[in-house]
Amino acid sequence: MKKYLYILVALFICSCEDVIDVDLNTIEPKLVIDASINWFKDSPGNEQEIKLTLTAPYFANEIQPASGAQVTVSKAGDDIFVFTEDSNTGIYKNNAFIPQINETYSLEIRYQDQIYSATETLKSVVDIDFVEQNDEGGFSGDETELKAFYTDPINEENYYFFEFLNDIPDIPTLEVYDDNFTNGNQIFGFYTEEELEAGDLVTIRNYGVSERFYEFMFILLQQNAQEGGGPFETQPATVRGNCINETNPKNFPLGYFRLSEVAELIYTVE
Repeated sequence: MKKYLYILVALFICSCEDVIDVDLNTIEPKLVIDASINWFKDSPGNEQEIKLTLTAPYFANEIQPASGAQVTVSKAGDDIFVFTEDSNTGIYKNNAFIPQINETYSLEIRYQDQIYSATETLKSVVDIDFVEQNDEGGFSGDETELKAFYTDPINEENYYFFEFLNDIPDIPTLEVYDDNFTNGNQIFGFYTEEELEAGDLVTIRNYGVSERFYEFMFILLQQNAQEGGGPFETQPATVRGNCINETNPKNFPLGYFRLSEVAELIYTVE
């Protein structure tokens, strides 16, 4: 009797399952511009790439490249660098780029009969002085904390974008800092990970960025913070970068055109 009862219960549970198709609103795909020109210290900086993709529906499994665009970056209105697409990947490359600190560059993208543009300045960055490790960090006291120290230049307005990469999480840890209260002092970029072990490698990159990019990334990180999303939090909204659509301003692109000098240090966990 118990056997038949178990069968009836199993059938009842299965009969309660139903597939619900969520009918989400859709819009025309927008152009997404990932135009990060990075000049690593002690490198020529001539090889650069710009990635163009299209927005996709929420449940889409693939990101569609924006193929067939014409992409150029110009410096001070004279030097023009043409970025050529690698096959049909949406990745546009140039191997003759000339980076120059504090120089203003302009991006132009022609895609599907529309012209997109942006202007930004290549910002410098200081070296990473040293890394300090603490194995008793975090709320639980068992996380590995890394502090990447750098010395902020005095009497300058500086903004920093830190990236921490290793093989544990799929997504790098990103942080932004300004020198509003640390001008001219030694300060650090902060990273914590409970699964780090001795011998693991952590790539630490510090990018010099503009105030506008700092504000752009600060809002993005706030919206995606793990502690966010409470009932009284500001609802996430589309964050506009510095790229505009000159042909149709209402069809604005997503993403940002950024130029940075980069200080990189590869740290071995002790």
